[in-house]
Amino acid sequence: MGRLIRARQENRLERTLQQFTYPRLLILDELGYLPLSREEASLFFRLLVRRYERGSLIVTSNKSFADWGEVFSDPVLATAILDRLLHHATTLNIKGESYRLRENKKAGLLGRRSVTTAEEGIVDAST
Repeated sequence: MGRLIRARQENRLERTLQQFTYPRLLILDELGYLPLSREEASLFFRLLVRRYERGSLIVTSNKSFADWGEVFSDPVLATAILDRLLHHATTLNIKGESYRLRENKKAGLLGRRSVTTAEEGIVDAST
């Protein structure tokens, strides 16, 4: 999103969006780790519209779809994004202990208390 923001500021947004549209597969990791500003959410939507039914997309997130209204700072925009992401998609819901935390626990770097996470991945199988 930072790259799209900079491109908009430098008057080269269309070119940057085209660059992100070109790859057959685009991977967006940890969407929602930090909330997106209204501008970032709008740019994400524009990117998604450009790629829709043209290229595959993998999105990982530790947020459930119900929380995406908060992630994108707008429930209506989140619904529009999910509508496009989930069309032609395979959704994987992975629950359990984070492998990073599990390895640190094995090494004695964390206490005995278990920490669990849930991640959702979306694979757009449109191509």
